[in-house]
Amino acid sequence: MRLTIIGSSGSFPGPDSPASCYLLEADGFRMLLDLGNGALGALQRYADMYDIDAIYLSHLHADHCLDLCSYWVARTYAVTGPKPPIPVYGPPGVADRMAQAYGLPTDPGMRTTFDFREIAPGTQRIGVFTAELDHVNHPVTAFGIRLEHNGATFAYSGDTGSCDEIVRLARDADLFLCESSFHDHQENPKDIHLTGSEAGEHARRANARRLVLTHLVPWNDDDRTLAEARTTYAGPIDLARPGAVYEVTGPTGG
Repeated sequence: MRLTIIGSSGSFPGPDSPASCYLLEADGFRMLLDLGNGALGALQRYADMYDIDAIYLSHLHADHCLDLCSYWVARTYAVTGPKPPIPVYGPPGVADRMAQAYGLPTDPGMRTTFDFREIAPGTQRIGVFTAELDHVNHPVTAFGIRLEHNGATFAYSGDTGSCDEIVRLARDADLFLCESSFHDHQENPKDIHLTGSEAGEHARRANARRLVLTHLVPWNDDDRTLAEARTTYAGPIDLARPGAVYEVTGPTGG
């Protein structure tokens, strides 16, 4: 698997990054994990936007899904004609939510351009990947995801506060992409996001081989977030930066 960071800013786009969006590729299959505001423009630096095979939306906050509206325009009104529908996996109500975001009638909404598929906890196939999903700890219905392919494992927290579900999804992951929106020693709202040290603790409990911190809100000091994560996790840690590419391989390189 190959992971490319398209956008890693939390809550809204920052000066150097769009909101959440990640491109995961394997065996010619290209999947977007989230498509937050500002991400569609940046995506075009790394991939032909018409070569995307599927989209996964972890939840329906704007910083994770809003550029699906722009992508609907791009696929519906392409110069060469409408592009064929592609799957969009998202929480219950995803099709109506996206239609409302663009001011469309909910019937048909965006359904002629996207094949909306509502997700639920459990295991399913998404393209070439075996996907395991579960609810995580956020004020709206939100999911974490574990993706396996050819002996390699990737996990993505989406937005979450502390929860055992994300530890289970990230168990022994070769790369764990985990949100880290808050700083320690502040009066942070409960059950919304993680601090750097909490992200590190979840990675340690999961025995993840590598941790990449994302959902980095523009007003925070990223170096502090990284330092806090290093107090609880001893493995390799990176800050998610747009354009960064990770080859996700299993322990034996498979």
